[in-house]
Amino acid sequence: MSYNNPSSGSGSRSARRTFEFGRTHVVRPKGKHQATIVWLHGLGDKGSSWSQLLETLPLSNIKWICPTAPTRPVALFGGFSCTAWFDVGDISEDAPDDLEGLDASAAHVANLLSTEPAGIKLGIGGFSMGAATALYSTTCRVLGKFGNGNLYPVDLSAIVGLSGWLPGSRTLRNQMEGSLEAARRAASVPILMCHGLVDDVVAYQLGQKSAQALSSAGFRNLTFRTYNAMGHYTIPEETDEVCNWLTVTLGLEGSRAY
Repeated sequence: MSYNNPSSGSGSRSARRTFEFGRTHVVRPKGKHQATIVWLHGLGDKGSSWSQLLETLPLSNIKWICPTAPTRPVALFGGFSCTAWFDVGDISEDAPDDLEGLDASAAHVANLLSTEPAGIKLGIGGFSMGAATALYSTTCRVLGKFGNGNLYPVDLSAIVGLSGWLPGSRTLRNQMEGSLEAARRAASVPILMCHGLVDDVVAYQLGQKSAQALSSAGFRNLTFRTYNAMGHYTIPEETDEVCNWLTVTLGLEGSRAY
């Protein structure tokens, strides 16, 4: 599946990039279908890696959609191609954001959610670069539009970001100013962010600053969890936290917080 992204700005860029997304893996709910969550893998990974883990979780009312990012040259790897939701040269607060790539991936995720039945709660989660894409999607939802100005089409009831960061954190507060609707949405959307204190890929301080940037922009329903001995991976304690949080946040029937 490809997404043709209209060039943003004044039209100075004549070429449009076409992004070819990889295979999407779906984990169907074992119980009553109450929520659908698109889960986004990290840099160089694929959707099947996470679908296998998500299938084991005690969340029988959730349908998981696990897409695979496009394969593209990544500046962080000197232009070597791998699966990536957007291009990144440096994982830091000051790094430039690939808004075209972010918009294309956020639109792909929104398209996947837009075909779900009425009454189903929708969410986005992810790990590392996938978490960054999930958090960027959240800001698009709150602002009502993608970075290129196209309208954001779906509502979001839960966002989970593991070992990630927030693209566009430097400009978010300014974008939010003056919009009562954006402020209302920001105050209500539930976000869970988790980060390991010894993460050697996405620094803990970057995750923490990302959470602070969201809070200062008006995202009031945000939980930030720290795991002292965790690096750039997930552990059972964190997985349990995600299960408990989703059960409560989405009001899942037949799932028990433990």
